[in-house]
Amino acid sequence: MVKEIKQTENKILKFILIITGSISLGLGVLGIFLPLLPTTPFLLLSAALFLRSSKRLYHWLMNHKYLGIHLQNYIQYKTIPKKTKIYAISLLWITILLTAIFAVPHFWVKILLIIIALAVTLHILSFKSNRAL
Repeated sequence: MVKEIKQTENKILKFILIITGSISLGLGVLGIFLPLLPTTPFLLLSAALFLRSSKRLYHWLMNHKYLGIHLQNYIQYKTIPKKTKIYAISLLWITILLTAIFAVPHFWVKILLIIIALAVTLHILSFKSNRAL
């Protein structure tokens, strides 16, 4: 059973939580397109901040057409859809390899990018898969 989280009554703190949650949401959405920027942690942070500051924003995020189902599956079951895994890993490696080949002149930075890509790939693969919805 999930414990009810109490919202803050302090208007200044509420404002700060909403602004921080919105920034986190923006970074999470950017993370969909930028492989080295993590999407899920920012979206989870947004959900937590909205839960403590604005029920309306929390419900909007959790019921969002694209983000909500992934958040709900992650929070409840610790799963990621197989299609999402394939998309994320493919985009990650395409971006990393293109960056390493064409944009980075230093060999050690290329190696670092490959190590980061391997670590992120292993992290994504460590989650159970569920059917894409």
